[in-house]
Amino acid sequence: MTGNTPGRWRLAGGWEIDCAADRIAGIINVTPDSFYDGGRHDSVAAAVAYGRELARDGADILDVGGESTRPGAGPVSAAAEQDRVVPVIAELARVLPDVPISVDTYRGSCAEAALAAGAVIVNDVSACAFDPALLEILAARKPGYVLMHSLGRPDVMQRDPRYVDVVADILAFFEDRLNLLVKAGLPEDRVVVDPGIGFGKRPEHNLAILRRLDAFACLGRPVYLGLSNKSLFGALLDLPVEQRNQATAVASALCSAKGARIHRVHDVAGVKMALRLAASLAA
Repeated sequence: MTGNTPGRWRLAGGWEIDCAADRIAGIINVTPDSFYDGGRHDSVAAAVAYGRELARDGADILDVGGESTRPGAGPVSAAAEQDRVVPVIAELARVLPDVPISVDTYRGSCAEAALAAGAVIVNDVSACAFDPALLEILAARKPGYVLMHSLGRPDVMQRDPRYVDVVADILAFFEDRLNLLVKAGLPEDRVVVDPGIGFGKRPEHNLAILRRLDAFACLGRPVYLGLSNKSLFGALLDLPVEQRNQATAVASALCSAKGARIHRVHDVAGVKMALRLAASLAA
């Protein structure tokens, strides 16, 4: 690896995000079946209105997804995913020109269309494992890229996840995939790393990752974290999905102190408040 300053994340189109301070990626699920907000933003108008709301609440990035990646979820067709996300991304890029747009996809075709429509980040749960064409798109277009760890596809990843040492195993995975990306032509400063909470992990694996989150600093890249309303909070606190926003905000603030820099969440306002308070107390 090149030893790039972990505080800078370069994106497509000349964008750059300073990750020395916490940043928030607001989630826009344009899907009927996402575990928290499926069906709420399933039209272009509704999704764009929600994106405006998240931006007003303080989102630094808007992450648009057209296929649910909750455990057990089945895939949708490439055409259906693209039809869902591309019009939303194009309109968000038009009405919110100062907010970078991310597409949550593992497909090269969808990533290419989304980048052409105005997205500048690709958030990929597969680490380029599900569609070889995605690596070619990343090398050619050089967007910001969220490199996430997962154990297989969403429909099978929770069947029997096992690790020797979950943090060491994920670190080795990131080293391997970062080398692959750089060799393919994607500069390392375009990449952030996401340990993939809930993606092929039992509650004890998720806790081990969060307790040792500062171990990922050795990679030299900002840590991107998707904690929002995850089943971990159900296991630890016996909370249903609709009551996990407060737990998400508290956990995000705690993880900021351990090195998480980009927080992918549904409740942007609540997490923004928690992060500001944590930063004030740490000053």
